[in-house]
Amino acid sequence: MLVLENIINDRGSRYAVSGGDCRSEAEARAFVKALCKRKKFARATHHSWALLTDGLALKADDGEAGAGMVILRMLEREGLQDHVVVVTRWYGGKHLGGDRFRHVQDAVRLYLDQAGPDRVPDRP
Repeated sequence: MLVLENIINDRGSRYAVSGGDCRSEAEARAFVKALCKRKKFARATHHSWALLTDGLALKADDGEAGAGMVILRMLEREGLQDHVVVVTRWYGGKHLGGDRFRHVQDAVRLYLDQAGPDRVPDRP
């Protein structure tokens, strides 16, 4: 499990990104549950995630409409299979509008860069 905390701050909202090996929706949900055992993550507002496995594309927005699809599209572009990526947000009280999608993309991009070549297939 790789967890990158406090990577983005905007108008009071804070973001983190995490991920790890995963092969099913049940494992993805267990991953989020394990993440939430950390007191800080248990208080987060949203845990949006996506996973590509066995020809299935799975995602969950957790109240952050559209965030799961943003993560999923990035995983598809990278060809990253059997690996869940979770973007966590602590809502800061102000709506971010479309900037929230940019923050999700930036978080996933940072995760992919930090995860390294042993986790992420060669990029074109």
